[in-house]
Amino acid sequence: MAEIYNLNPETPQTRTVNQIVSELRSGAVMLYPTDTVYAIGCDLNSKSAVKRVRELKKISNDKPLTFLCPSLSNIAMYAQVHDVAYRLMRSLIPGAYTFILPATKLVPKLVMNPKRKTTGIRVPDSPICLALLESLGNPVISTSANLIEVEMDKFESLDISNPSQIELFDHFSKLVDVIVDNGLEPRYKVSTILDLTEVEPKIIRQGLGKLPDYLNIH
Repeated sequence: MAEIYNLNPETPQTRTVNQIVSELRSGAVMLYPTDTVYAIGCDLNSKSAVKRVRELKKISNDKPLTFLCPSLSNIAMYAQVHDVAYRLMRSLIPGAYTFILPATKLVPKLVMNPKRKTTGIRVPDSPICLALLESLGNPVISTSANLIEVEMDKFESLDISNPSQIELFDHFSKLVDVIVDNGLEPRYKVSTILDLTEVEPKIIRQGLGKLPDYLNIH
């Protein structure tokens, strides 16, 4: 069964954050709240944990995994950022945006797209996520926590697309090592995905993150 840690959504308790980070450094996989949806994640540099995340979400190795960074300067360590992309990201982060960018050598091969050598990166507008990132010192994997192979007779009135916090925690309690509880019901709006691999930005998915009209991105 997963260990549940309670964190204040606005002022995460440092001691509890450090306890979670200690587990992540030991290869733990966690269920945790972001500024969009609850996510499955782990330390980017834990190969065994990244493999478990892929297996849990049934994500093949040719699909890149998104990860969280604490700042724009941190993104530059893990991705090649041209001037247009830099200015755009600076105007949007932190927030509900995922940026597809060419990966640097610091991104593990198990995380990136093996053909395009790209990866997805976010800077979340979430005190809990930012506290975990600061304490860990590494990016954290972030892939949405969808309910997989749910025992329907166990949840008679379950809405798979919008499960309650109790249903979400119950489903993942035997699949992950750590559950982070912020005391709030889950959110279900995903991030907006922008492809910044070329000079001309492209919207891959319109999500929670709204783009100003003056940007004129399609």
